[in-house]
Amino acid sequence: MSHSDPNCLFCKIAGGNIPADIVYQDEHVLAFRDINPAAPEHLLIIPRRHIASLNELGPEDTTVAGRILQAAPAVAREAGIYDSGYRLVFNTGPDSLQSVFHIHGHLVGGRKMGWPPFPGGAVEHG
Repeated sequence: MSHSDPNCLFCKIAGGNIPADIVYQDEHVLAFRDINPAAPEHLLIIPRRHIASLNELGPEDTTVAGRILQAAPAVAREAGIYDSGYRLVFNTGPDSLQSVFHIHGHLVGGRKMGWPPFPGGAVEHG
């Protein structure tokens, strides 16, 4: 496994140092339930290796970025929302409300989604 940030919450989860409700994992990524869900099903898909945000992705990260996307259907199936549908959202930077600077996709579902995604204001978590 590649490098991690000893001060990063998600690196600590990936390393098994902080417990999480993990629903999927492989050698590249893991997925766990968000502790502050914005939908009936809200899971985070993260790479095991520390990458701060989408802005930090480099050519060497193509495989792990693909693994995050490939994990989404398996995570949705585990959450019971594979057939009904789900949304995968990446927040990048402070204005997007990214609060943990370790790339992560929010997989949300379990209810009918609207557009725009968050009408009437921001959701206060990252």
